[in-house]
Amino acid sequence: MLVDRAWRDALDQGDAVTIAILDYGMGNLRSVARAIERVGGVPEVVDEAGPALAADALVVPGVGHFGACMRNLMDRRLDGAVRDFAATGRPLFGVCVGMQILFKRSEEDPQEGLGIVPGQARKLPPVVKVPHMGWNTVDWVFDHPFVRNLPTRTSFYFVHSYAADIVAGVTVGTAEHGRPFSAAIARENVFATQFHPEKSSDAGLAIYEAFVKEAAT
Repeated sequence: MLVDRAWRDALDQGDAVTIAILDYGMGNLRSVARAIERVGGVPEVVDEAGPALAADALVVPGVGHFGACMRNLMDRRLDGAVRDFAATGRPLFGVCVGMQILFKRSEEDPQEGLGIVPGQARKLPPVVKVPHMGWNTVDWVFDHPFVRNLPTRTSFYFVHSYAADIVAGVTVGTAEHGRPFSAAIARENVFATQFHPEKSSDAGLAIYEAFVKEAAT
């Protein structure tokens, strides 16, 4: 599954593909950077709008609390940078709470999200163990180039207590923990996962590799 050696050889002979990883105090930056580097991208951890907007692609990681993530973004004046980057048409990848803040709202906090994609995140039901932590399978519900070569029911690693509703035309993959939820979403150049690709072995790296390939085109 990993790695496309012919593509890596061609990449080594061409221009570097710079992947900005947004540091706003709420992300697992090192793990994401290592994964991006492993699949051929050049990761740059950035905490200002200028370098973020100059990159070939942008990753918005996120761990912890929806409201805290949004307030950290706004305090650092990076919420506008994420919206502006999405508007450029270049690839943007949200991870975990970095996916949830792309929506307008979450039950976790009254603070509004970025509103880049329609929908909301809701708390997982108490009939199951929360947080949902560990491996779970994902079913692909429509074709997207980042997951095209991954079979349905592929397992990925999750850590979360809130999850986005399934939204027709936006949800790429679904998982279930007490209820079905969006495990991966996409809208135009924006893609995001509730699971952590950097913790999901070869399947997660394959998604990052597809993302870096897209940034290289």
